[in-house]
Amino acid sequence: MAKSSVPPLRIGIVGAGDIVREKHLPGLAKQPGVKIAAVSNSKMRSTERFCRECAPDARRIEHWVDLVSDPEIDIVWIGTPPYLHSEITVAALEAGKHVFCQARMAMNLSQAEEMLAAARRNPQLVTMICPSPRGLRTDVVVKRLLAEETLGTIHQLRLNSFHAQYLDAAKPAHWRQREELSGFNVLTLGIYIEVLQRWFGPIGRLQARARVLTPNRAGYEVRIPDLVNVLCQFENGAEGVLEFSGVTPKAPPDRLEVYGTQGALVYDFTKDEILLAKGANGAWERVHIPPTQLSEWAVEADFIAAVRSNGRLRPSPDFEEGVRYMRVVQGVADALASGAEVVLGGEAT
Repeated sequence: MAKSSVPPLRIGIVGAGDIVREKHLPGLAKQPGVKIAAVSNSKMRSTERFCRECAPDARRIEHWVDLVSDPEIDIVWIGTPPYLHSEITVAALEAGKHVFCQARMAMNLSQAEEMLAAARRNPQLVTMICPSPRGLRTDVVVKRLLAEETLGTIHQLRLNSFHAQYLDAAKPAHWRQREELSGFNVLTLGIYIEVLQRWFGPIGRLQARARVLTPNRAGYEVRIPDLVNVLCQFENGAEGVLEFSGVTPKAPPDRLEVYGTQGALVYDFTKDEILLAKGANGAWERVHIPPTQLSEWAVEADFIAAVRSNGRLRPSPDFEEGVRYMRVVQGVADALASGAEVVLGGEAT
């Protein structure tokens, strides 16, 4: 069989943690002509272990700056916590590399906007934020039901996302609870804002309340809330109640309820199951989802295809979509700080 004359795409990974190992490597392994060429973790010991177990031919690079500037790298794959996302992204784009960035996009809106500005200065390069897996499998079906106005005019929705990971007060602070690593990102707020704005459009204004149940964990002062409740209004007029918690015993599955003038919809994010009730007193019925309308995880394939398309394809979510949900994350932080309603800006500029 003749070998392809197309040179392989050489990927440099910065922050090769569990998500990269368990989620992205299997997807990249399915893409022909893709090579993990270099790896840089925060500690060389971790880099050595990852390469030994997952990428034996990759070069071990101690500092991410050297990886990003390496002319032998085509793509920088960022798997670090948010505190490094903006700095690495901007440096990589200015060095002529395509960038795939793990979610959440950045520490705050300002950093996200810096990333978007760098992407716009380098339009020949492909940029992508890792999408939320929530609702991804049935995304086409939900969008179809909404487009067909199956529920009529939507006037209210409620989202619950609870877990118990932070319930044990004796546990040290997780990195997601450390403001210097995670920034303004709270629990699963950003993940679900991405989904909700994809389905229902932008959020225009919001209020928020929050609480830290365990403010001191092994000597570390926790400021990222253990629970947060958000009241919001979408630009289309729908009202939203969004509840997030990391301290919920016997936490139920993540769930979205949507109410309109002609019916209601319930989405179980654990099962990817949709229930629909029509009219004021209609019975709940499970929505049949044809296999042809189910979406499988294809994030790595989408990104690589976009890189190879020479600008013809743009993967989603891109940095503009990322800025849109970071605007809400920032808005929640501002509302918590001020105790007042926050009016959000418009499209990414």
